[in-house]
Amino acid sequence: MIGDIDKFSKNFLEKIKNQKIHLVSHYDTDGITSAAIFSKTLERLSKQFSVRIIKNLTEEEIKSFPEDRIIILLDLGANSISELKKLKNQVFIIDHHEIKEKEFPEKISVLNPNLNNRENLCSAELAYLISRKISEENKDLAYLAILGMVGDTMDKEITKTRDLIIKEADVKIKKGLLLYPSTRPLDKTLEYSSRPFIPGVTGDYKGTFDLLKESGIEKIGKNYKALIDLDEKEMKNLVTSVMLRLPAKEKTTDYIGNLYLIKFFNRIEDAREISAMINACSRMDKPGIALLLCLGNANARKQAEKIYVKYRQHIISGLKYIDKNKKIKGKEYVIINAGNAIKDTIIGTLASILSFSSVYKEGTIIIAMAYNDDKIKVSARMAGKNPKSGWNLKKLVDSITCLVGGNSGGHKKAAGCIISKENEEKFIELLKKKLDFELVKV
Repeated sequence: MIGDIDKFSKNFLEKIKNQKIHLVSHYDTDGITSAAIFSKTLERLSKQFSVRIIKNLTEEEIKSFPEDRIIILLDLGANSISELKKLKNQVFIIDHHEIKEKEFPEKISVLNPNLNNRENLCSAELAYLISRKISEENKDLAYLAILGMVGDTMDKEITKTRDLIIKEADVKIKKGLLLYPSTRPLDKTLEYSSRPFIPGVTGDYKGTFDLLKESGIEKIGKNYKALIDLDEKEMKNLVTSVMLRLPAKEKTTDYIGNLYLIKFFNRIEDAREISAMINACSRMDKPGIALLLCLGNANARKQAEKIYVKYRQHIISGLKYIDKNKKIKGKEYVIINAGNAIKDTIIGTLASILSFSSVYKEGTIIIAMAYNDDKIKVSARMAGKNPKSGWNLKKLVDSITCLVGGNSGGHKKAAGCIISKENEEKFIELLKKKLDFELVKV
């Protein structure tokens, strides 16, 4: 991987001489932290650049790129090579999503771990490795790579390169119950917990109070302790109380892991909470605030905290809506069509939460849909921590999208697409036929 970074970085520095740059990043945490890393790197190089944060890299978006600038795509672009080839611009793609093409014209440079079966690093980690290769001064940006890694739930696999980044970020790691934020009063952490969704506790303060009382955890003054401040006995009691409320098939080991604590705004913070806050800003249509938050803007921090509260309320109400409303169910799949009831920007998050919960058995394909004006956002997830299903969700989504039109992308276990609302019924029918036929065949 380091050899790829060296080659990419050298080419990048050569091509950007005397050139203006247009950064385009995906709007999730990985994309925005990548944009923050590159923004700070280019600023230190005294380069002129613009930044655009988007939900999807559509054909229309590509056509709108300024012709007089070098284009840098962060956490997207892997599925748009054919359209990017039509540009006259020099294009740099830093993306970890699955990529079909293996050869590229000279004007397109690609850094993607899937090309050579390299370490599975997220886009922010790749961006950081390029940044630190450009200048040792940029090692102070390692914390942004950690936020991107945690945001893309890649923190359980500690590879050689990832371990290096963790050390350079000066991260403190503590073993404990995987709830966040681990640095805030425990009653609020439990009440707003969505991974896991704790029946009778999530979204229910009385249930939260009862659980803490049962665990023998009391207030100190006006507030409860934070998760990271619990002693061994308190942590053990809390784990027991939480697991008693989860379905019997859930394993305790799935909810015990590393809590990543980083220095952010001169205080120790839970990396997962900051990552979630960045993501929340984008999902609530405020990606600019998310970027400024990553860059250390104090005013953005205040705004982000308010947005985060509203976002968590949306998540809880969204989960309740899905629980109470009708769904299309098949043998090993479920289709949730929320229409206008849930924001298109959080439907994927809800699908992910459901996939990690015990609501659906392992291997169940979860398809969640939500409107966005005349378009429909579709998110596909595979239920379970380590599903052994032979399904490739990206190929599944691609196979339907190519028949009805739209843009698709993703991975084997998490994919999505954007389709026209006029093709809603056709998409659902084709999807049902495909799933029913393949499942019967299996």
